[in-house]
Amino acid sequence: MNHPHEVASDPSHDARRAPVAARRRPLTVIALLAVLALPAAAQAATTPKVNTNGPREVSYGSAVLTGSVNPNGSDTSYYFQYGLTKAYGSQTAIADAGAGTKAVAVRLTITGLQPLTVYHYRLVAVNSAGATIGDDEKLLTTKVPLSLAILASPNPVPFGGLVTVQGTLSGTGNANRTVVLQANAFPFTAGFQSVGNPEVTLPTGEFKFTVPGLGSSTQFRVFTPASNAVISPVATENVAVRVASRVARTKRRGFARVYGTVTPAVNGAQIAILRIAQGHGILAGGTTAKPLNATSSQFSRVVRVRKGAYRVLAKVAPGPASAYGPGGVVSAYGTPLLIH
Repeated sequence: MNHPHEVASDPSHDARRAPVAARRRPLTVIALLAVLALPAAAQAATTPKVNTNGPREVSYGSAVLTGSVNPNGSDTSYYFQYGLTKAYGSQTAIADAGAGTKAVAVRLTITGLQPLTVYHYRLVAVNSAGATIGDDEKLLTTKVPLSLAILASPNPVPFGGLVTVQGTLSGTGNANRTVVLQANAFPFTAGFQSVGNPEVTLPTGEFKFTVPGLGSSTQFRVFTPASNAVISPVATENVAVRVASRVARTKRRGFARVYGTVTPAVNGAQIAILRIAQGHGILAGGTTAKPLNATSSQFSRVVRVRKGAYRVLAKVAPGPASAYGPGGVVSAYGTPLLIH
């Protein structure tokens, strides 16, 4: 029995309403999920945060600049500006700080700096939102450590000849500094002893010593006489025997006598008489050095000759044959002889 105030349910009407409600609920959920799933790049980017920190590993020509960068979630690059004033004027290469959300330590090396000089620097970081500039920091480069380099010449020097020991004191404060020459003669067991008078370096740090009458191979070094003394590497100067050679006619046609002395005495040293042809020595004859006196040896040999230039080589072999011991003197040539 139907009640007059009741409305009969219309199945078709309910069926039309149900899909509408069903459609609305899923759309609301999908829209919410879409908002939550938006990537960080779709949100507004934030400029990075930077801190300029103190320098590390500062030397006279280089330093490591340090700092920290927080990319704030965006791909970020950084570099340092540096120079003699807050105008800077130079910058490092650009490096990558990543895209994280926490501060990361950064560092870059700068080179080509001047010693004992103040430099300003600051850290700069850049991402898609813009650039952030860190505070100014300063560093002071160190002085250049003093160092010595020397050269002895000529090397070898003929027995009894004059040797020049020259060199340079390099580094900060190298001008007008006192330097002292020391020597240690063969067989190098007596130790280094100061020789001659001290010298004072030029404004460029250069200096020069002369040593006359060198009689045997000698080690040289130079040092600065101070509490923090600087000592050069050792330079070894060799002494060559001095060969005096002459030529004399003989009664035999096409032959000549080549004779002379070797100083110091190197009795038993090999003597080679060489004909010079196209820049090369061709052996014409040989002999050995024999005693002459306490300071010299002598040699003499008749050899077949032709027109041209000849030279005598005194070859000193290591051993007791030399009164100056093995290594005390070295081999040498005499002056050229011209045979007509």
